[in-house]
Amino acid sequence: MFYFVARIVHKKEMENSTKIVSFVLAAYGDIGNLKYLYSSLMLFWYLSICVSNTFLIVVIYMDRSLHEPMYILLCNLFVNEMGGSTSMYPLLLSQMFSDTHEITLQWCFLQMCCIYTCTSVELCSLAAMAYDRYVCICYPLHYNVIMSTGRVGLIILLIWMYSFVNYIFSFSFIIPLTFCGNVIDKVFCDQHLVIKLACSASVLTSISDLLFAFLSVVIPISLILVSYIKILSVCLNLPKVNKQKAVTTCTPQIVSVSNMFVGGVFHFVDSRLDVAHVPDKVRIFLSIYLLIFQPMITPFMYGFKLPKIRQSCKKLLFDIK
Repeated sequence: MFYFVARIVHKKEMENSTKIVSFVLAAYGDIGNLKYLYSSLMLFWYLSICVSNTFLIVVIYMDRSLHEPMYILLCNLFVNEMGGSTSMYPLLLSQMFSDTHEITLQWCFLQMCCIYTCTSVELCSLAAMAYDRYVCICYPLHYNVIMSTGRVGLIILLIWMYSFVNYIFSFSFIIPLTFCGNVIDKVFCDQHLVIKLACSASVLTSISDLLFAFLSVVIPISLILVSYIKILSVCLNLPKVNKQKAVTTCTPQIVSVSNMFVGGVFHFVDSRLDVAHVPDKVRIFLSIYLLIFQPMITPFMYGFKLPKIRQSCKKLLFDIK
């Protein structure tokens, strides 16, 4: 599906009369020999993300007792963490050793498609998992019927289709644009900053990323809040043991959603507000906060907080026969 985006961009480049064929990611600046330290840290972090998420996917696959709706949705979340990280870290590593920090329009738009789609998939997956917990806690006798394996597979398919179509709709406003500037003051391609480089843009085009945010962020978070409000109302009437079990299974999701919200606020502030008074290194860190911490928070919280996964990890590591 991302190939489709690349073909559209390539066609646009052929038809576009402007001479601008690449953007400059100006936030990198000149870091001198520190690039070796930064690149080593980023490579280590990226490999840690891939290893930890892949390990938990293997754990869930190997343990048949984990072949339940909640853990199938978790696998989808782990895959998405690696996808989002892969859309960011390889570019960061390559730009560290670049003198010009240029990125072609085609790769820039492809990166935007990957990052924005994965962000939407993340929140929609968390919304699906919140609904799964709602059904499990509020309607335990009907859980296996409502959240069957086939239905969970359909939910995952719909999550990816919904997220991709949402971004393609938002991206369609960028296709007709011609650009009069090529400097993006960020370490990755940001849709709002790309639109600001256009020679002219309609009001609808200028807010296209906000439309995407409403469909892919506001709506899923609203569904998550509704699910947890209903869970909370039910938990108040549960026995203490059942209440503690419910809190244990819901805590990782609450942490993930909270972190996504914080990262989203940082991204919005950095893209749309004047933050010139903020030190460059702090601003860069806050702009990629979500892509640094979220891919590791997910496996850490679900790998160490959920008892069944923790036990399965120990079994796989120490009791292999």
